[in-house]
Amino acid sequence: MNVSRFFQFTLPCALMVGAVGVFGQQALDAADHFDPPARTGSAVNAVGFDIAADIADLYAFHDVSNVYLAISFGGPSATNLPGFYDPDVLYTINVSNTGSRTDIEFPIEIRFGRDGVIPGIEVRNLPGAGLLRGPVERNLTTSNGIIVRAGLFDDPFAFDPQGLNDSRATGNLSFNNMRDRFAGLNSTFVVIAIPRGLIDRAQPLDIWTTSARIRS
Repeated sequence: MNVSRFFQFTLPCALMVGAVGVFGQQALDAADHFDPPARTGSAVNAVGFDIAADIADLYAFHDVSNVYLAISFGGPSATNLPGFYDPDVLYTINVSNTGSRTDIEFPIEIRFGRDGVIPGIEVRNLPGAGLLRGPVERNLTTSNGIIVRAGLFDDPFAFDPQGLNDSRATGNLSFNNMRDRFAGLNSTFVVIAIPRGLIDRAQPLDIWTTSARIRS
């Protein structure tokens, strides 16, 4: 199982003015790009590791109307490759919004191809909504205003792995912001927009995500 980064952020009340920070913390062993089982770095050959279950990033942010949750996986990949829609991988975005921060009020479950159509998406346990199904690369909307989209997006992550290796080898910071391992590459994303009123309970949201391969 892959566990992606853990995020906590506070939604401002209606009377607050100004920016509200988004705070990230690693609360448990976590994975990001190139960190699924059987892979130890970007230089390791892709053969033999579970690319579809490789969670790259979890993003969580908000505006005055919505809370936005997004996970990326199956990348970074060349732009001529299709998305990764494996019907045997279960992705879960866990949201805690009341009581203990480790309680899971909304375990949002995502799978592909459950209706026999690949790459169709199925999403369960959305706040105040039932089962949502539909095609990828299209906005899907529930009756209470939640929007879900799965598809390929330009990977927004930026990093210089050569600079990391050089820094480790020499003890001197050697990063170069002109080197980006993820430039011009795609990842598969699931993006969810949830109206604030469905999820905001006037306390911090805690959000983390997992992937697991379902074996018959």
